[in-house]
Amino acid sequence: MADEIDTRVTPSFHPDTVRAIDAYDDDTASVLAGTEAAFSEAYIAVGRVHDAREAAKTNPTWNEAQQVIATQDLADKLTVNLAKRFDSATAGLTRVIEGLERDLSQPIEGRGVGAMSAEIRAYVKGLPEGQQMGFIRNAIEAGDERTVGAVLGGVPYLSGITPEMQTVLLRLHHEKTNPRAAKQLRAAKAGLELIGERAGLLFGQMEQAVGSKQAKVQKLRAAKAAAEKSFVV
Repeated sequence: MADEIDTRVTPSFHPDTVRAIDAYDDDTASVLAGTEAAFSEAYIAVGRVHDAREAAKTNPTWNEAQQVIATQDLADKLTVNLAKRFDSATAGLTRVIEGLERDLSQPIEGRGVGAMSAEIRAYVKGLPEGQQMGFIRNAIEAGDERTVGAVLGGVPYLSGITPEMQTVLLRLHHEKTNPRAAKQLRAAKAGLELIGERAGLLFGQMEQAVGSKQAKVQKLRAAKAAAEKSFVV
């Protein structure tokens, strides 16, 4: 089981490393399910190769070279499957991130209409220079939908802010009103970063499990292939 500790395998592959992500909880577990599964399978697979290496030693018909080749064959098959799993997890997280980024950047046009909204924008624009951002941030934190809708639902210059400032404030507003989506986005980004940092460890882990360098294995395979040609009828 992946939840058990296998001292032969790097703890970087243990699924607990995914569960240790700050944003991991009931709201984000489904987002990180593919990532957690990929790490769990990698952890188990490396352990399987270690087991296979020891089992190969008990085969009385295999010399050391045959043991190495058989163990490497298993490692290669598992590595191919794991690479697909990590690619799938990466693609899944990327889709989640793109979708959540869109959701958390949606404009709120249409909410800034009416005389009251115009007055609010005029008030905000009339604030001393540099105070507009702070005023709107406070409105977002306070849940003042009328003020937020008037400012962010209108053309930014009418409130004395730039388009870039409006984009930042709009994002803050969405994160405030949809904290679950914001948390899921943080979790997905953290999962993607974790895969980027650790998936590459797989090759070194498999080499250690096999117990021989790739160069040696390739030489053994080449010698085996050359020798077997003599037996082709």
